[in-house]
Amino acid sequence: MSAQEQAPVLAAEGIVAGYVPGVDVLRGCSVEVRPGEVVGVIGPNGAGKSTLLKAVFGLLRVRGGTVRLRGEDVTNRPAHELVRRGVGYVPQVQNVFPTLTVEENLRMGVYLRPRTYARRVASVEELFPVLADRRKQKAGAMSGGERQMLAMARALMTEPQLMLLDEPSAGLSPLHQDHVFDRCRMINSAGVAVLMVEQNARRCLQFCDRGYVLDQGRNAYTGTGTALLHDRKVVELYLGTLARVR
Repeated sequence: MSAQEQAPVLAAEGIVAGYVPGVDVLRGCSVEVRPGEVVGVIGPNGAGKSTLLKAVFGLLRVRGGTVRLRGEDVTNRPAHELVRRGVGYVPQVQNVFPTLTVEENLRMGVYLRPRTYARRVASVEELFPVLADRRKQKAGAMSGGERQMLAMARALMTEPQLMLLDEPSAGLSPLHQDHVFDRCRMINSAGVAVLMVEQNARRCLQFCDRGYVLDQGRNAYTGTGTALLHDRKVVELYLGTLARVR
């Protein structure tokens, strides 16, 4: 059965949300992620991309619409409950505890199930071998790329079925961007569906199975990554200013 024939892991429909009463950043946008997919969300600054992830993950109250996880309505459920239900989230900033060591950060990833630490840390260190050599190092002393990998590894400690990634390549060198995208592919290959917000629009569309273009809090375009990458309107309106030529 193909991904398109399977029930969605995540279905967010008609989401309305914002940070200030009476001011909506999201104005009815929708996104769907099916098992095995990598889905990318791109758009100009202020389009509501990061706001969408926060609303899905219960960090921002949804004023309208629904968030369903494997068919169950989880709209406005708290983040810790979504973690328990198999959702991992990696924010763009403040995504590690800088005063804690790598090991302590990873232990925080299984605070709901501490007995799984030994099994899970062995698994994530296979994916991120640099962390095995840095267990006692403070996270704040690591490079930006290393901190991003630690943040992803900590989210993986919970054995998520769905990973939400907010701007994973932001501020990284081209080399570290390559490493992050490689690890995202490996995470997906291990059976984790991925919903990724990305500022590197061209790279995101090259990488993802399907993509959404958000503009002013609404869906502007949607399609496969390849289709959006070659859509003349998408290229003209968005990729010219959003994409980094590689």
